Amino acid sequence: MIDETAPTLPVGESSSALHRAFGPLLEARRKGRPHIIGQLGLSLDGRIATESGESRYINGTEALHHLHRIRALVDAVIVGAGTVEADDPQLTVRHCDGRDPARVVIDPNGRIGRGAKIWSASGARRIVLGGGADLPDGVEKIAVPKGPLTAKRIIGHLADQGLHRVLVEGGADTLGRFLAEGAVDSLHLLYGRVIIGSGKAGLTLPPLASLDDAPRPHTDTHVFDDGDFLVACRFNT
Repeated sequence: MIDETAPTLPVGESSSALHRAFGPLLEARRKGRPHIIGQLGLSLDGRIATESGESRYINGTEALHHLHRIRALVDAVIVGAGTVEADDPQLTVRHCDGRDPARVVIDPNGRIGRGAKIWSASGARRIVLGGGADLPDGVEKIAVPKGPLTAKRIIGHLADQGLHRVLVEGGADTLGRFLAEGAVDSLHLLYGRVIIGSGKAGLTLPPLASLDDAPRPHTDTHVFDDGDFLVACRFNT
């Protein structure tokens, strides 16, 4: 059966790694299984922003299209309140075919107001974990305690809403929390052709007692036509 809501992937011998990268998510989608996928856009030296916070545009057009393909394949895309404050993202699908996912903000302290682009109506659900009083009509609020939420608790809240295939799009602290808890099935690292040298690191995880404790995922690498490249990591296999 053809899924007409799914985006089209590039074809050709050079795209085989790209198809493998999407494999776990596509299989979970076909079989109705949960799947948590993270993504991060980085410089060649692993930075996601300059010291001043500038991050547009570390990646080029091909990486942006790749991100939108992921959005089109998941039930929900989730970001922390810090990412909304810094980037004011829309989190919609615009650069490929597909439906907009539910947009979810982790905001236990109620930092995000009604003016954020993420609340703009597109037909998709808009959900906040926590949230303040000044939110547009139609935004669904899920009550949570103030302070940090564990990744597993976040996943549980979304599963209760029927949202099982989830993209953790940002920021780095939120994604790091999911990785530290072993809650990520796939991770797509999108490297742009730029060296920043200083600034915010892409991932910060708790210190390791030994290198033997470091995750060693299965990886596939795909180079896009514009020179950016993807390292797709698979965990829990």
